[in-house]
Amino acid sequence: MYGLGDIVEMKKPHACQTNSWEIIRMGMDIKIRCEKCRHIVMMPRREFEKKMKRVLVKKEDQ
Repeated sequence: MYGLGDIVEMKKPHACQTNSWEIIRMGMDIKIRCEKCRHIVMMPRREFEKKMKRVLVKKEDQ
């Protein structure tokens, strides 16, 4: 599963040609930030789950 602060890979790359995104907000909607150009995208959780491919880096709980 995924959580706040995780780095995820989406099915389609961003316009800047990178495919890694950091989850910066979770709730009914999920907000993700591109790791390369820092662009922020917000989408419903259901849409996010369809578009996410896998978790690349899991944030360690402290």
